[in-house]
Parts: sequence; structure tokens; C-alpha cells
Amino acid sequence: MPLADVVPQVVVVPAPRVLTDNASDTVRGIALVVLANLIWTLGDATAKWTLPTVGVAGAMLWRGVFGAAVVLAVTIGQGGIGWRRLRPVRWKLVLARSVLSSFVSVTWYFSWLSMSLADTYAVGFTAPLIMTVLAVPMLGERIRWRRALSTLVGFGGVLIMLRPGGDLWTPVVLLLLAGTMVMALTRIMTRQLTATETPECQAFWLLVAHTITGLVLLPFFPVVGSIGPIAWVALAFLGLSSGLAHCVFARGYALGPVSALAPYEYTILPWGAAAGFLVFGDVPSWSTLVGATVVAASGSYNVYRERVRRAEERAAAV
Repeated sequence: MPLADVVPQVVVVPAPRVLTDNASDTVRGIALVVLANLIWTLGDATAKWTLPTVGVAGAMLWRGVFGAAVVLAVTIGQGGIGWRRLRPVRWKLVLARSVLSSFVSVTWYFSWLSMSLADTYAVGFTAPLIMTVLAVPMLGERIRWRRALSTLVGFGGVLIMLRPGGDLWTPVVLLLLAGTMVMALTRIMTRQLTATETPECQAFWLLVAHTITGLVLLPFFPVVGSIGPIAWVALAFLGLSSGLAHCVFARGYALGPVSALAPYEYTILPWGAAAGFLVFGDVPSWSTLVGATVVAASGSYNVYRERVRRAEERAAAV
């Protein structure tokens, strides 16, 4: 009789990873979040460019198909049991985050039909303040006063960009604000899931949810034109950039607390303004530029404080 039939199989469940909050890991997390934002901006510009042709449903569908395929191929390509990195441990939370993230993408795609990248990012910048507040009850994080001050100053810069009551306030902004609220929640869930799920797992199932969402929306928002070779290349790049950005972003949130990383959501603005100008000829308004300066100053100060804290921790260890 085979030994496997005699000895009961033991399923080894990996221990949850400890979510760290030290200066060294936080600085690495900040760098990864900034990199993810840059990659996302390239994908966002691509999505906005393809939307008039493929529509919201088509962009969601093919972003999910190409992105999930890339994450799957890279993960399996690691050899051995690499595919197990895609298997969720807390599948209900993974599913919830994936569905909510799909809703967020839909709201942004609809906004890009009538708004510039820079303006949508300005509205989306309310998320870091929400994230910092939600991190207290959901993650039990401490909000050091310098982190809180950095987030509040950055939010002040957002108000300068938004100019409440100005031309930016249109009906589509309400949908985008709803998406931003949900986006803040998904950021918290990303941090929670890093204790048990790999970055590949989070990215893969999120993109699978995008694929399903695109299929559901396709009868209501069909493709409005033929997809040419250049558009297919753009959609493939959209999926590739999405898969890579979500993996990098999840890894960044595994290294630092939400309250420290949240202000760096603001770094997507300069990337978005540059991409909007180069691709679509959009010129940011004076309020966007002034607000961006305030946001950049608050983020730079937070980087400085993290470096100071890291030096203090090293000195204390010695």
C-alpha cells in the first residue's frame, strides 16, 4: 500500500505576515507607491485614448483580459509551485476588494469621457485623507501628528485645485466622488490583505473582476467602432501596465502603514498633467498648478520626516 494512503496529508497554512511600521520599510513602500502611480498614469492615458473607440465596457473587458493573462504568465513562469501565489487565503475579502475596485475603474472611465486626467486626479485626491482616517478603526494604526499634518496640507492643495463651486463641479463629478470614496476603502483593504495574500494574487483577481464587469456592461455600452491594430496594442499595454502597477502597489502597502503612504497618492498629479498635455493637449489651470505645488511640498516634507525617523531608529539601535 502506498505510504501516501497510510499517512494522512497535512495541509500547511502559511502564517500571516506581520504588517510593519518602521522607517526603512516605509521609505521603500513610498518608493513603490510612487512607481505604481507613474505606471498607472501611463495606463490611464492609454485608457482615455481608447475610450472613444472601445467604450467603457470594452476598456474594462480587455484591460482585465490582458492584465490577468500577464500576471498569470509571470507568476507561473517562476516555476515550481509559483501558481499557488495566485490562490487567495481570505477569498471573501479578495473578492470584495476586486468587485469594489471594478466599480472604481468604471467611475473613472466614465469621467474621462468628459474630463481631463488632471481634473479627475484632483477630485480623486480626496482619497488620502479618507484613507488616513479609516486606517485607525480598520487597521489600528497610529496617526503621528506629522503624518496627519502632511495629509491635511495636501488636502488643502486639493481644495485649491477643485475650487468648490467652480466649473469643475458637474454631475459626473458626483459619480467620481463616489468612486473615490470606494477607492479609499479598497486601499485600506489592500493593506489588510497583504498580511495573507501575495501581490500577484491581489492583482490577478482584481483584473478577473474587471473582465467580468466588462462582459456585464458590454450589452449596455457596446464598442462604438472597429478596433484597429494600434488600438489593440494600446489595450494590451493597458492590461500590462495595470497588472504591473497593482503588483507594485500591493507590495508597497505591505511595507508601510496607510497613514504614511496615503499622501503619496498625490504624486500621480504631475504624471497625469504631463500625460494629459503630451497626449491630449490639456493645459492645467492655474489652480491645478498652485494646488499641485502645495501637494508636492507636503509630500516632500513627509519623505524628509521618514528619513529623520529612520536615522533616529538606527542611532537608537546602536
